[in-house]
Formats: sequence, C-alpha cells, structure tokens
Amino acid sequence: MNIKSRIDRIPGGMMIVPLFLGACLNTLAPNTGKFFGSFTNGLITGTLPILSVWFFCIGASISLKATPLVLRKSGVLVSVKILTAAMAGVIASWFIPAEGITSGFFSGLSVLAIIAVMNDTNGGMYMALMQQYGTKEEAGAFCLMCLESGPFMTMVTLGIAGLAAFPWQTMVGALLPFLIGFALGNLDKDLRAFFTQGVSVMVPFFAFALGNNLNFSTILNTGLLGIVLGLTVIVVTGIMLVLADILLAKGNGTAGIGAASTAGAAVTVPPIIASIEPTFAPVAPSATALIATSVVVTALLTPPLTAWWARRFGVLSPRYQAAEAAKLSPPAGGSRSGRVTGTSVRL
Repeated sequence: MNIKSRIDRIPGGMMIVPLFLGACLNTLAPNTGKFFGSFTNGLITGTLPILSVWFFCIGASISLKATPLVLRKSGVLVSVKILTAAMAGVIASWFIPAEGITSGFFSGLSVLAIIAVMNDTNGGMYMALMQQYGTKEEAGAFCLMCLESGPFMTMVTLGIAGLAAFPWQTMVGALLPFLIGFALGNLDKDLRAFFTQGVSVMVPFFAFALGNNLNFSTILNTGLLGIVLGLTVIVVTGIMLVLADILLAKGNGTAGIGAASTAGAAVTVPPIIASIEPTFAPVAPSATALIATSVVVTALLTPPLTAWWARRFGVLSPRYQAAEAAKLSPPAGGSRSGRVTGTSVRL
C-alpha cells in the first residue's frame, strides 16, 4: 500500500500524521486510553517514557570525534538560535501575560510557544540541505543541534530570559538520559549503531501520544496564527543565523538559512515543561498546536529559501564556483614554465 512513502511526502510526516491521528482519537473518543487500560493506555498516554527513550537514543547517536571546524560551526548556530529565542521571549513577556493571550487573532499565543518554536532546529532537514547546498563541515554541524531536541534547552532559555526557574535536579534529570546515551554511544561504536536505529522509530509513537493531548478545536483556533508564527521563525531566526554564519562562523550564510526552522521535537516541549512547572499548564495545549503548524510551515519554506540563497551567495553561485575553479587551476607562471620545459624536452 506504500503507506510510509506517502507519509514521507508530507513535510515532517512521521511526526505530523501520528500527531493528527492522536488528536482525532482525543477529539472523537477522549477516554479511549482509560477504557482499554493496560498497554493501550500506555501507548496513548505514555509521552514522557517514550520521549525519555528517544532522548537516550539521540544521545547515543552523537559522536565525540567531531572536528574543531564542525564544532565551531554548530556551536555558533546553536548558541545564536538559543539567544535569539531568549531575546524573543523577553520581548514577548513585556506584552503577553503569563496565562497567554485569550482573545482575538493572537488567542493561544504565549511566551512558552514563542521560545519553544524558535529554540529547536529541524536537524534532519538541516543536514539534508547542507549535504546538497553546503559543505561537509556545515552538514556535520548537525551533531550539536541534537542538543536542542527536548525540553532541556527550552528550560535553559526560559532561565536565561528570567521567565522561569527550575531546580537543578530537574535540569539534570531532563538531560540525564541524553548524557547516558551519549556516553554509551561513544564508548562502543556497536552500541551507537544499535541505539541510533531507535531515533526515527520512536518518533511516530511519541507523536501519537502527544496528539492525544490535543483537540481539533485548539488546532483550528490556532491554525492561521501558527502559519504567522512559522513565518516569524524563518524571518527572525533566519536573519540572526545568516549574520552569525557569515561574521562568526566564516560561512556564506547558507547554513544560517538552513537552520531557520522548527523541529518536530519542539512539539514535545510544552507538555513536558507544563508537567515540570504547572504554571505553564494552561498554555501548553495551544502552544503545542502552534508549534505543530510552524513545523509544517518551516519544513515547506526553508528548503526552497536555502536553495535560492545557495544559488545567489553559496556553493552554487557563479562567484563561489569561479573561486573554486581558480584554486584548482595552476598558476600562470607555473603553466608557462611547464610548457617551456616540455618544449625543451621535445627539442
């Protein structure tokens, strides 16, 4: 039936489709998990256990043997993305109440939604784009972007912005599965290969569980606003990342455009943050819906924008290709010397 290939045609399909199905189930039959109980209830409501395994597998997939250039590139992009989200959160907190906006076009918008939607980069899409439009070092920057997955960086960003304070045990607990996986994956390459397989396998399961926390009324109410939020992610983080890539990472800006997106994993952040800090619980459902829409918007728009930038200023631009051709061609004096030597031999 080619179900998977059809799902893969949808941007972020393995995240969005199970999320949509979970929302369908929660809207039409909200008590299904309680009715069946046991493993069925665990599959429907087990967001945190499934995500903890996923974070472990992500940690195991990252190799410590990254070159300094890769670390510099990824460090710049990740740091600037986090700082941009923090600044956006601080500015938004001046205008948006703690309980979020509850009426008008911006109903459902909250500081949590803004920070979470800007904080996480779609690492898989970034790596694919850099393999096509960037350099191998830029593609390797994916290694540190995995740190953005999950609630830890959003918790750090909320702390940087002074919008929330989390106990150190909570901060460590959010990162511990990732660190354990990272340690095991770097101690044994076979373990890394084994656990890496779980990264993509777990996605539809936690997406389905997350969808069971959503209702279609929430999704419909935030649909257009989610599109606007996705465009804002591309514009705001895109400008900051392009400048950072050119000025700090010594790139041409292509990596900055490629990182201007929202990761599917960002959908997991609001409910997890709400479970840790109950003050965010009222805004978590609408924030999740907004982020899900932004994931689709950025997945649709970031690739063509990256391709356009690469043709104008990146590796596909005439200037870049001419410079690379000049590096490969021999110096003018050397070529003449070679011809003279060749002539002398023939004579």
